[in-house]
Formats: sequence, structure tokens, C-alpha cells
Amino acid sequence: MVNNAQTARKRGAVIEQLAAQWLQQKGLSLVTQNHHVKGGELDLVMRDGETLVFVEVKHRVTTRYGHPLETVTPTKRQRLVRAAALYIGKHGLTSPCRFDILAITGTPPDLDFQWEKAAFDAY
Repeated sequence: MVNNAQTARKRGAVIEQLAAQWLQQKGLSLVTQNHHVKGGELDLVMRDGETLVFVEVKHRVTTRYGHPLETVTPTKRQRLVRAAALYIGKHGLTSPCRFDILAITGTPPDLDFQWEKAAFDAY
């Protein structure tokens, strides 16, 4: 019997891979994905020109119980900012950065992407 957590992780990995491909088609370049740091994880780290972009990928099959954008709470934002600060510090980066959210609804191959650039600030 397959563990539900394993199934969810696999599904999440597929969605994140599709998200990275979609963003690359929009002109971003992938730096890394699923970067784990103490207290958090960065789904996608990408570059948009000189800007380092931390992308939080959120997926829901339907919006029946709310849109994926609504799941990025203030607490989640704080974790992402902290994770990004650790990433920047570890790699000694000085480039500008931003936080984007890529909300995805549907099931592959019928996915709807909603990209919120500069969705929130680090302050």
C-alpha cells in the first residue's frame, strides 16, 4: 500500500516541475528547486534577469475550498523570507530579489497558472 504522504510528495514534485517549466517559458531561468533550509523550504529559486526570484508554488485541484493564493498566510510569508535570507547569506548573494507566488489549479495536463509577481515584501 502506498503511503498518502509519499503520494502527495510525488504529486507536489510533478506540479513544481511543471511550474518551473512554465516559468522558464516565461523567460525565467531555474537556479534550484526544493531547497531546504532550517525552518523552511524554497520551492523554486529562479532568475529574472539580474533579480533573484523566490517562487512559492501552490496547487489545488479546484477552488471549491479557496484559491491557492489564499494559502500563503503571513506566517508562511515570514518562513519564506527567513529561508530566502538564509539562502542569500549562504551563497553570499547581493542581487535584488523578490517573492512571487505561482498558484496552480486543475490536474495535469489541464492546469491554470496564476503568477503573482512581487506578491509580498520581505519587510
